[in-house]
Amino acid sequence: MSTPAFSFPSLVRRERASLTAIVLAPLLALTAATLLNVGLYVTMGRDPVAVIHAMLLEPFISWSSFSEVLLKTGPLLFIAQGLAIGFRAKVFNIGAEGQFILGAIFASAIPIWYPEAEGAWIWPVMLLLGAIGGALWAAITAFWRARLNANEILVSLMLSLVAAQLLYYLLLGPWKDPNGFNFPQSVMFQYDATVPILIEGTRVNVSLLLALVLSFAAWIFMQRSFIGYKLEVGGLAPRAASYAGFSEKSAIWLSLLVGGFAAGLAGASEVAGPIGQLQRSIATGYGYAAIIVAYLGGLHPIGIIFSSLFMAALYIGGDNAMVSAHLPVAAVRVFQGSLLLAYLVAIAFGRYRLEWPHSARRKVT
Repeated sequence: MSTPAFSFPSLVRRERASLTAIVLAPLLALTAATLLNVGLYVTMGRDPVAVIHAMLLEPFISWSSFSEVLLKTGPLLFIAQGLAIGFRAKVFNIGAEGQFILGAIFASAIPIWYPEAEGAWIWPVMLLLGAIGGALWAAITAFWRARLNANEILVSLMLSLVAAQLLYYLLLGPWKDPNGFNFPQSVMFQYDATVPILIEGTRVNVSLLLALVLSFAAWIFMQRSFIGYKLEVGGLAPRAASYAGFSEKSAIWLSLLVGGFAAGLAGASEVAGPIGQLQRSIATGYGYAAIIVAYLGGLHPIGIIFSSLFMAALYIGGDNAMVSAHLPVAAVRVFQGSLLLAYLVAIAFGRYRLEWPHSARRKVT
């Protein structure tokens, strides 16, 4: 007598990735994440129709809401484009939140130390200082990874916690506004220390335009430059890249510095833009949300533009849902996380297929 032996299926890489599955992956991920979270909202006793309407539709209904979506698109686009370059080289910078904070700190130095300064030069220099600050913070991770072979995921993530503590120290100590009623915040920046408005009647500023320029530069870098080609080859085939003479350490340094530069630029544009001062609330999770944005955009500069817009809409829609549908903030973050998980599953099945082994039989005596 014999009984069939159960065997689990295995993932087998396709000879050619399914283009249809890869193109449809974001839509499938959004559908799956929405259905999953609808079940969560029903369990919580919330009206799922009201939640989905507030979260996914309201950001696009009125111009005032959509202008706020455009405002949040800028920092997400900055950070995601920088991270995507490293991710394609298999250098995983998870510390963009800390680099964002350092960018905000570096940029704030000018209006805090020189509150009477005037001139159109102030805000561009602030953005440049912020980008340098983010790159310097990322350089710490690059040094530990390249010289000591430390895991860049852990190092960059822990440095984000250090950056937050540095921010708190400054705002509770030397950079605290003496006339701020004991709130942990800096002085308000002067007019010349703020980024000019791009669209009149809204808070959308020139940083959105700069983010789009950076996106075009990222496309040129990854698609048309030899250095970008080396980074991508190093990520796809590390052994072949080393045989070709491509330096792994150079790829690590370049990937992390580019990611830190972009995150620092985002931090600078935030304090010099809608906030207009350095606050503890500057750390809003953009650095972590940008990881989802980068992957949801397929790590491609053009795709990241659309995924940044969608994630920004999710931010605004989440705020709407918290007010109109009484949704807790944790539920909004669950939606973001489930969206990334669903996308990774969808994209995996575009590159792999399930293969069931032939029924094995064993004799039972």
